[in-house]
Amino acid sequence: MGIGKLVLRLVVGSIFTVHGLQKLTGEFGGPGLAGTEKTMEATRRYPLRRNALLAALGETLGGLGIILGVATPLSVGVVTATMATAVRKVHLKNGYFNSKGGYKFNVTLVAVAAAAALAIDGPGAISVDAVVGKARWGLFWGAFAVVGGIVASSFVIEAGEAQAPGSAAS
Repeated sequence: MGIGKLVLRLVVGSIFTVHGLQKLTGEFGGPGLAGTEKTMEATRRYPLRRNALLAALGETLGGLGIILGVATPLSVGVVTATMATAVRKVHLKNGYFNSKGGYKFNVTLVAVAAAAALAIDGPGAISVDAVVGKARWGLFWGAFAVVGGIVASSFVIEAGEAQAPGSAAS
């Protein structure tokens, strides 16, 4: 199982890391922070710079954490938060299928690969967590990662809406 989990971590973690770097640096054909700030504005996530950095760093560092298998529930929680926000603010209105901009890809990455396999069963024997004695985290930490990510996403969305121009709180 160590090799299988390593492959899963490398694939899922790399997807998140590259996606985060697109937002953070503009690498791999991404928008960079300026473009990410425009997305934040279009989805009413204020302040724009802070939320662009949160999304970009969350995906980049969360992805790296998954790749290395370090603090796996925390890493999964961070990427769950970014994906839950993406689903709610961008993809949900487009339906399920990815071909129409839907949320299938986001949900698959988090629910199946990252959360269930990695946070619950642990990152496997070939990981930083295993080196420090946490090759397996268990159901509590897997649920904590997913629920914590969703709660964090909701907080960021509500805080952004409250700070948006024209909102009652601004």
